[in-house]
Amino acid sequence: MKVTSSDIVISAVKPEQYPNTPVPEFALAGRSNVGKSSFINKMINRKNLARTSSKPGKTQTLNFYIINEALHFVDVPGYGYAKVSKTERDAWGRMIETYFTSRDQLRAALLIVDLRHPPTKDDIAMYEFLKHYDLPRIVIATKADKIPKGKWQKHLKVTRQTLNMEKEDELLLFSGETGEGKEQAWGVLKKYM
Repeated sequence: MKVTSSDIVISAVKPEQYPNTPVPEFALAGRSNVGKSSFINKMINRKNLARTSSKPGKTQTLNFYIINEALHFVDVPGYGYAKVSKTERDAWGRMIETYFTSRDQLRAALLIVDLRHPPTKDDIAMYEFLKHYDLPRIVIATKADKIPKGKWQKHLKVTRQTLNMEKEDELLLFSGETGEGKEQAWGVLKKYM
């Protein structure tokens, strides 16, 4: 997809703040610092629309990005970050659950995992959560540039097995550095639009 326009619409914490636009939405879930912002920036050819941070736990709201006036990427707070109080984590959890279970515009969840390591307990819990609510799931394994090409398939297999993925769920390789997997990702998203 050729991206000609992209912008942040709103950072929301409750449903009444969600945009009214009836465009398809794709929510990005993943651990803190797994590369959600880098994924968004690479997909839309922008350096810093989605803020990347070396400090995990930075995203604390649902950030809605409009792309080509045709779809939203929704960046949800990262999970698994220890330096956040339990109260705060619980609040994020409720906010995320409300969004995932009540948003009609949501077409699919993109679960972002790190290709270099087997998915964490939190990644597995998130995958199970999406499965429980019967939400379409696309698993994006980022940081492919950090692994030799010859080992990609082995790592993808570990990801698929660790998450105990359903056969029909998409698993894509991605690199925010090189753009590897970008066209394939747009191709998969188009199917859900």
